Amino acid sequence: MEHKGLQVLQLHRYPQYLKPCCKLINEEWPRSETARMMSLEASCDQLPTSLILINADRIILGHCKLTPIPSIPNSCFIETVVISKSMRGQKLGTFLMKEVEKYCKNVLKLEMVHLSTKGQENFYAKLGYEFCAPISIYGNSVVSNNSSKDSETKNDVKPTIIGTNKTAPPPPPMPQPVIVQSTIKTSKTYMFKYLS
Repeated sequence: MEHKGLQVLQLHRYPQYLKPCCKLINEEWPRSETARMMSLEASCDQLPTSLILINADRIILGHCKLTPIPSIPNSCFIETVVISKSMRGQKLGTFLMKEVEKYCKNVLKLEMVHLSTKGQENFYAKLGYEFCAPISIYGNSVVSNNSSKDSETKNDVKPTIIGTNKTAPPPPPMPQPVIVQSTIKTSKTYMFKYLS
């Protein structure tokens, strides 16, 4: 199929597509319209961004949402990839994904993309995606702001033991935070691709 007249647009720049986009996604993954609309209305020039596929007749055919990955700032998570049920089998999913990848590389200046799927592994493998360990879009890093200045007492006043002239020993150091790598249990397959 030739893809004449197809365009991939940022949803937030074309709010007239919010309701049709909500309907398209909810036909595949039912969710309350209010929750779905809140998610779609969060689209912006940075991340998260919802991209839509429209045809020459200005009818919405597909959608894809890009979400930041806090632990991998040079990547984003591709989610909610859907093509209208009546338009499947025409290579529109491939067209949408290639345009999404161009957007991620050229507009967002990312080096890679991640996604998860259940049942579409072969589709994504044909597009160059490789299997990877599960990732979280919620982040799990612990930041420690310990500095030597924070541990010093003001005016260098040393506490004394009551009833004596002895200086109290310094308190023991605070325990360091334990960073535990989270194990995400999922039935989904996680995949990634470097954007060349």
